[in-house]
Amino acid sequence: MDLFDSQGETNLSNRAPLAERLRPKALDDVVGQAHLTGEGGPLRAVVNRGRIGSVVLWGPPGTGKTTLARVLAGTVEEEFIPLSAVTSGVKDLRAALDGARERLKFEGRGTLLFVDEVHRFNKAQQDALLPALEEGLVDFIGATTENPSFEVTAPLLSRSRVLRLRSLSEEDMQILLGRGLRELGAGASPEASEYLLVLSSGDGRRLLNMLEVAAAGTKRIEVADVERAVGQRALRYGREEHYDVISAFIKSVRGGDPDAALHYLARMLEAGEDPVFVARRLVILASEDIGNADPHGLPLAMAAAEAVRLVGMPEGRIPLAQATAYLASAPKSNAAYAAIGRALDDVRKGVATEVPLHLRNARTDLMRSEGYGADYRYAHDDGPEGMNDHYLPEAIAGRVYYEPRRSGAEAEIKARLDRWREARDTRGG
Repeated sequence: MDLFDSQGETNLSNRAPLAERLRPKALDDVVGQAHLTGEGGPLRAVVNRGRIGSVVLWGPPGTGKTTLARVLAGTVEEEFIPLSAVTSGVKDLRAALDGARERLKFEGRGTLLFVDEVHRFNKAQQDALLPALEEGLVDFIGATTENPSFEVTAPLLSRSRVLRLRSLSEEDMQILLGRGLRELGAGASPEASEYLLVLSSGDGRRLLNMLEVAAAGTKRIEVADVERAVGQRALRYGREEHYDVISAFIKSVRGGDPDAALHYLARMLEAGEDPVFVARRLVILASEDIGNADPHGLPLAMAAAEAVRLVGMPEGRIPLAQATAYLASAPKSNAAYAAIGRALDDVRKGVATEVPLHLRNARTDLMRSEGYGADYRYAHDDGPEGMNDHYLPEAIAGRVYYEPRRSGAEAEIKARLDRWREARDTRGG
């Protein structure tokens, strides 16, 4: 590279987005994902081995999937060939594989093929990768934000190691923020820093992009600069408010006040709270606080969470509002939550005695001779509609964990279980 090429590379680097300028070159410089990159982690083992093989990186946006792929390519000194499954087809894929074959043949150098959003490849495109992986023509890293069990074909998945990336922690995000400020030669007020961390919701790339825009024309970033960068006014929503508002939101839904719940939902969304985080809380609440009093609550909460992931924001506010209003208005019961707590408490105290012989699986003649499965009464042939026998270990026979409330659909469940228990006790079963 001559002087002009060197100067050109410097100019291009200076014009690159902040996130690109700060992209780590070594595994030790990667922020977050210590479970993968630390001593004993699978990616550290890849570096030590000097061969990547086939890997699928699964995790939320901005957690370092592309960064890790580039770092690994540099570490094992392979040519890095990136493709986007959104814009690339089979023709592009085959061209990349042909180039890898020529590179290996004439230069003796390997290729790391990186496919971003690999879940967007159709079956034919994913199948086109298989021969190259089987013959070891390329090392392969696929990146996806979707569950690969559903979106990646079984043949490709069986040839790849799936590694789960986690959202960056608050500590990780603070490290990135510090690096970004140093690169920009700027500072930030504590309030502006807190607001940036809340808005970025564990997405490192989003944090650095917002920071770069907020720092334009200033060396001291204030909340007003962040507001300008994201195009919205900042509510008072620091770390303490995050916990206070989500607490008020959950308690309002639990307490049956849809209006208060929607108010706190609006505050969270306007402040930039991660909508997926809100959706997860609603899913938990639907089981913990509503349960079988309204069995439709959990499927609705799950559907809202999936809708938020599918459509994103701002449209995601609508299914969140629907689920919030429904769950707040639903009858409430924490009976299932309390039941598993009592059962776990017994198990942890060592109450878990041997499974009764008549309930055991008699897989062999020896087991049958020992009485496994003997005298088991098949419920569908036995006549009674339920509880035709005792199923708990003898030492805790009669223990009741699940105590349905007289609320909503659970009132019917309670009446049915009471009837079954009475019939069983009358029969002496």
